[in-house]
Amino acid sequence: MDRLRDLAAMSAVLERARGAVMALTGCSPDTAEEELRRRAEAGGRTLLEECWITLGALAPPPGAPEARTDAAESTAPSPRGTAAADSRSAAALAALARELVAVTTPQELARCLRENLAPEVEADAIMLYAWLPTGGLDLIGHAGIDDTLATQWHHVPPLSGIAALDALRAGEPRWLEDSEQDRKRYLLIGDPPDRWQSRAWLPVPVPGTAPGHRTVPGGTTQVCVGVMRGRPGPFTPGERAHLQEMVRLCAGRLRAFDARPESITDSTTEDVQAVFDALPGVAMLLTPLSGTTAAHQDYRVAAATAQAADVVARAGREPVGRTFRDCCPDLAAEPGLRAGLLRTLMIGEPYESERFAHQEVVDGVAELATYSVRATRLGDGLVLTWVRHGSSDRQEQRLADLQRLGSLGWASWNLLTHEVIWSSHIYALFGRDPEQGPVGLAELPGLALPEDMAALSHAVSQLLRDGRTIDVPFRVRTAGGLRHLRVVAETVPDSHGTPVEVHGVIQDLTAQRSAELALVESERAILTQHDVLLAERTLAGRLQHALLPLPTRPVTLAGLRVEVAYLPAQSGIHVGGDWFSAIELPGEEALFVVGDVAGHGIEAVATMAQLRFTAKGMVITGSSLTGALARLNTLLLHTTRDSHGTATMVLARYHPTERRLAWAQAGHPPPLLLRDGQVRYLDRPGGMLLGASSTPEFQEAECLLRPGDRVLLYTDGLVERPGEGIDRGLKRLAEAVLAHHSDEPGSLGPLLVGMLEGERRDDVCVVDIRVPVDPQ
Repeated sequence: MDRLRDLAAMSAVLERARGAVMALTGCSPDTAEEELRRRAEAGGRTLLEECWITLGALAPPPGAPEARTDAAESTAPSPRGTAAADSRSAAALAALARELVAVTTPQELARCLRENLAPEVEADAIMLYAWLPTGGLDLIGHAGIDDTLATQWHHVPPLSGIAALDALRAGEPRWLEDSEQDRKRYLLIGDPPDRWQSRAWLPVPVPGTAPGHRTVPGGTTQVCVGVMRGRPGPFTPGERAHLQEMVRLCAGRLRAFDARPESITDSTTEDVQAVFDALPGVAMLLTPLSGTTAAHQDYRVAAATAQAADVVARAGREPVGRTFRDCCPDLAAEPGLRAGLLRTLMIGEPYESERFAHQEVVDGVAELATYSVRATRLGDGLVLTWVRHGSSDRQEQRLADLQRLGSLGWASWNLLTHEVIWSSHIYALFGRDPEQGPVGLAELPGLALPEDMAALSHAVSQLLRDGRTIDVPFRVRTAGGLRHLRVVAETVPDSHGTPVEVHGVIQDLTAQRSAELALVESERAILTQHDVLLAERTLAGRLQHALLPLPTRPVTLAGLRVEVAYLPAQSGIHVGGDWFSAIELPGEEALFVVGDVAGHGIEAVATMAQLRFTAKGMVITGSSLTGALARLNTLLLHTTRDSHGTATMVLARYHPTERRLAWAQAGHPPPLLLRDGQVRYLDRPGGMLLGASSTPEFQEAECLLRPGDRVLLYTDGLVERPGEGIDRGLKRLAEAVLAHHSDEPGSLGPLLVGMLEGERRDDVCVVDIRVPVDPQ
């Protein structure tokens, strides 16, 4: 029975095709059948294939524009190239022609094509789109895709960048064979878009006028077949020829399908505008403009409500007929809104924007209001409605922001009805589950710590008795730990002055209170540390004074007049490690030492004493200056290994018979020599600071002194200032020596006054050596 039904259906197709040839050529039935067989043989097709092609190429009915070619020209043999010679391709097309006999709907056609094309071109999915009179596309059949994707892409607006529309407009296939490049030109169908690596969109020529379809002169195509493949790579010439023959076979079958419903936007402009005139509020019907890309899609206002002119359109101009970008330039430029409208237009998902400020015109006066827009798809267009958010909405939002930012909440206690209302943030402050509900004013002290309950209860009683505003801190324990809160409340009396309601605010002061407690602890620690440091300074000062006695007048050593000055730092509470030595050696020689130990306090004073006495002992017992420095370096490394202490030093040994001053230094500023009214610094011999290296090298230098010469040994506190280089300080010292030079005793004081301006931040130690003019 099935075979008989198929034979009957195929006979019907043959009879229809034979009648078409008879009508076009005026020949007899037998001659018409012979013509069909001749065309099939010449084109390498079966008789059934030729019948479908003949039916698909019929001329338009009377009254419609004529097709570009007649039936004979349309059914001329089309070279298949390699595909025509492929018997497998020919057999597949013949099988498709037989299967088309039983196809009655576009959905069945899509499934038939997928089954036929899967072994031939490895097709994974088929999509059939019909070109609507409005310029958009409707999905009339699909196979190999899920219902969700089919719903999303059921309707496609007339946008640029749609491959199926591009193929229909051009009347030529579009072969998408490189997904990376294709996504730059087209909006690819799929989730994800690269689900299908290669695609083909083939327009089906339908020169006839099926009901509900668009009639365009020149046989413009109205249906597009999409072939999707999961594998990448181009379609071979044979596969392209096979697909093009396939769409020619489908043309006749497509003409017999039912008419499609008319789009909503085909209604007359007057009818649509009449509907919008009856709508309240602000609403517009937007239709997409063709020729614009998806990224810069614009719309035409097809209809609008009466309020739209004042709220939306600029300067009160009529919005209908203008573009959306012209009416609302700022809103149309928002990327989020553009993407939302396009998504609604493509897949039908409603869209609602974020709230935004918009200037509207009310009774001729411009006002700033808060709006949001909502979009829904209607046919090929969008219905855009504007939602105005009143001041109450803004106030609620501001109140919520105030509670969140200020860590507070509000509460109300009705003393007559005993109704209690808490804001949501109060539950969070108390760590209380909202399901438990609020507590009454009398039960509020029960939430505080036991030591705070009495004070809070007394304040509540005073509030209810005297009506006096209260401001009381208290503490509660929550799952998150101890929390410091503050309640501020007032009563609302009736006409007789009796309190009937209490309004209050509860604020979280945990962060502030924690900071206050931390500050108090810090102050206590600072005071304690200050007392310790003062005691240490007193002890260090006494120790320093005992170890480093200062002479009250100039002394004479080896025929030289020597004056010493030591000034402690004025800033800070620590005692520094600056020190000096000026002693006579055996053989009527003299030793002068100035040093500076890094650091302050007891440790610096102890290191200073160790270096001072060790240096004197080494030189007295016959060590050279460089040998003494080397041993002092070893001593410092050994005794201060954990604290990594360092020190600078200059040692000078004077030989009176030759007036020769031999000296060596360890990272210390050079001595200053004043001679005959000119100042210069002695060239420093090599030597690094003590404690910096286990293998230091020290060198010795000599200077022959003359009567009237003056030599200054000093620590860096005399020449260093914050933010100033050492060279600037050395220059200032040389200038001060010239300005304050005097041969009288006590002349070191004016020099120090001129050098040390402002607050001293470091200790200063100076040894002033003078060679008398008439040696005694």
